[in-house]
Amino acid sequence: MTLALSLAKVRRLYHGKAAVDGVSLTLEAGKITCLLGPSGCGKSTLLRLIAGLEPIDGGTISSGRTLSGPGVHLAPEHRDIGFVFQDYALFPHLSVEDNIGFGLTHLDAKERRLRVTEQLARVQLLGRAKAFPQALSGGEQQRIALARALARRPALILLDEPFSGLDSYLKTEVRDATLAALRAAGTTALIVTHDAEESLMMADDLALMREGQILQTGTPKDCYQDPVSLPAAQLLGPINALDVLATHQGMDCVFGHLAANGVAPGPAKLLFRPEAVRVSDTGISAKIVLSRFAGAKTHLTLEVQQTGQTPIIIQAYAPPNLSARPGDTLGLDLDMGEARLVPIPL
Repeated sequence: MTLALSLAKVRRLYHGKAAVDGVSLTLEAGKITCLLGPSGCGKSTLLRLIAGLEPIDGGTISSGRTLSGPGVHLAPEHRDIGFVFQDYALFPHLSVEDNIGFGLTHLDAKERRLRVTEQLARVQLLGRAKAFPQALSGGEQQRIALARALARRPALILLDEPFSGLDSYLKTEVRDATLAALRAAGTTALIVTHDAEESLMMADDLALMREGQILQTGTPKDCYQDPVSLPAAQLLGPINALDVLATHQGMDCVFGHLAANGVAPGPAKLLFRPEAVRVSDTGISAKIVLSRFAGAKTHLTLEVQQTGQTPIIIQAYAPPNLSARPGDTLGLDLDMGEARLVPIPL
């Protein structure tokens, strides 16, 4: 594995409070990593630290050489890192081709024209070379900002919420074009997003962030199916979390038994996604509290009674043609192979 960037215990303080709190992260060369987390968790700040737009207050950032560290702060223009800002930051007084060529003054005129044409072709906007930014759609502006960043052929490109201002139809189109351009260029990319579905579809690797810290890293499949904690699981979509007691043999709940899998005896959480719950004729009895039609599936909120205990609430998916309504009773089974037992932090 060739590393494009390494962060070790990086911190950034504002008024004594850590916005980025001991982040360690590695980016593999040629791969797309998505940094997923809620607004205000420190994602954009982390991008600015990597780009050199702000100094760090602890730790190191390196890429074959130290970019930021004790006594070291390499200027942004010397980091070989491209940045696509959330608002695209195109120069309104320059044409599309001049925007893309802005950072290529080290090339002669012929080579600069060839590089600009190459990037316009890569983002499928050859016909817009003479246009000015104000004449472009939001999706076209985003692709031009990407082309400008890629034109310098940086070792790493950072994208801060690149699709957040686009409507759902345009977002899909621009996202696909962006991914195609990044793959074609072979550039290592770090994309900030707060959209879980988007991150799962785009990323080779995921980094889940909350309150200035990285909770989990791994492939999208690993992070989704094997969360290390409830907060990490919640970042990737709806999750059921049952309070259980783990023993050396595992745990037992209304759905059955699950092996301990290394979880120490004591209070724990049993985590499972709504799609792991199956509506059946033979499972445990559950009353429908809420039913919402969502096209390809029906979202169910169900209540399961427990003798002498507080009822538990379960989120599940059912076929779109489900005829049952709130107040009706269904049978539920849980695929225990899709459930995960995680400890409750002290």
